[in-house]
Amino acid sequence: MASASQPPIVTVADFLADPVSAANFPQAILRFRNDRAARTVGLAGLDDDAWIAQFGRFRPLADNLPAPLALRYHGHQFRAYNPDLGDGRGFTFAQLRDDRGRWLDLGTKGSGTTPYSRFGDGRLTLKGGVREVLATEMLEALGVHTSKSFSLIETGEALQRNDEPSPTRSAVLVRLSHGHIRIGSFQRLAALGLTDELDRLVRYTLETLYGEPAGDAPALHLLGHVIDRTARLAASYMAAGFVHGVLNSDNINVTGESFDYGPWRFTPFWDPDFTAAYFDHHGLYAFGRQAQAIHWDVVQLAIALSKLTDIEGLATLLDGFPAAYEQAHARAMLSRLGVAPRGDEQDLPLVAAIEAGLSTRTVGIDRFFFDWSGGRRRAGPYDRTYAEHFAPLERLLADYAETRPADHPYWSDLDPCTMPIEEVEAIWSAIDRDDDWQPFHDKINAIRRMGEAHRWPS
Repeated sequence: MASASQPPIVTVADFLADPVSAANFPQAILRFRNDRAARTVGLAGLDDDAWIAQFGRFRPLADNLPAPLALRYHGHQFRAYNPDLGDGRGFTFAQLRDDRGRWLDLGTKGSGTTPYSRFGDGRLTLKGGVREVLATEMLEALGVHTSKSFSLIETGEALQRNDEPSPTRSAVLVRLSHGHIRIGSFQRLAALGLTDELDRLVRYTLETLYGEPAGDAPALHLLGHVIDRTARLAASYMAAGFVHGVLNSDNINVTGESFDYGPWRFTPFWDPDFTAAYFDHHGLYAFGRQAQAIHWDVVQLAIALSKLTDIEGLATLLDGFPAAYEQAHARAMLSRLGVAPRGDEQDLPLVAAIEAGLSTRTVGIDRFFFDWSGGRRRAGPYDRTYAEHFAPLERLLADYAETRPADHPYWSDLDPCTMPIEEVEAIWSAIDRDDDWQPFHDKINAIRRMGEAHRWPS
């Protein structure tokens, strides 16, 4: 067992991960530090030099992991099973309790090669780091359970990439996550026949990440949690208008937390076929198919857990995913709208009316939720559109109570805060061309202001 001075991951590290070392970067230029997140784990008091030593040079945190750990896992990638996976450019650097008593990981992206790097260089482009910070900040502001971009440090290397102009600048990102245990972590143990270790990982996940005793049927207990959490994750993506892009089973965290942002996009309109990844030729992970994709991944978890328990009990739980998603979807849509739910069945007509109006693609998702915040339509340039396509919604909303006070100045703005791909590219262009970070920091401030206005429940 872990001692008082050891994080709990050491109890499973012998079969889950390999000790590794961070790369020795030629430079360490601090570009972003998330003091808001750092306060939750007691690290906001670090000055910039100490911050760089911890998250650019990876000096071990006191009473924590003596060496970083690169996790091992398998996974289905676009439905093809791949046993040659693992943390190829990242590692778990530390585990800390937050101000809610949860164990959280500090994990990296771009920190150097590991035994799982295969032919990669273990690095991260600065553009990729900038994009991940923007994604996580926006999703957090929109109420999605997401990892937090904790630190971004430019590392002074010139990287060659096939999918963007090269050479390009490099960075190392640190994210704060509610665990890094993936569905693929369980798939690996099941595929290798390591049933004792599989059972230990189930119990670790329940006891450490969910804070609950494993009980008499831990595999069933865990699957029930994952179904609930991932259904909520899929629903929150839809309410946010977000497309993750790569919902492979190695990218699904069993705590239901969204993480690992590559070709993400926000869809401008309610378009079920909108895709984020240029290589997703068949739209497997399109906007409207994300719940189906995540459900499929959870089925793979159940298959792995069948090494420990009866498949019939797992199958019964899996049958509940569609209903769990439908309920979570209604709650997510009403939460973003800022009205109190009346009950699962009663809320479905309202959600259907929202989607019917948005499906006409006459108004963007962000614009709609901004104009209808609190369930009362504001007058403006979309009056004719709303009268024509959203009349049923207006009638239904008469029975709903507002949950979001309208006194925040954000709701008096002319336009909502959005994240179109063109703005992401413009922010990066200012950095790449002129080393101008002001648009990046201005955008983060604008996003956080929007998040404050939404007043999400904790």
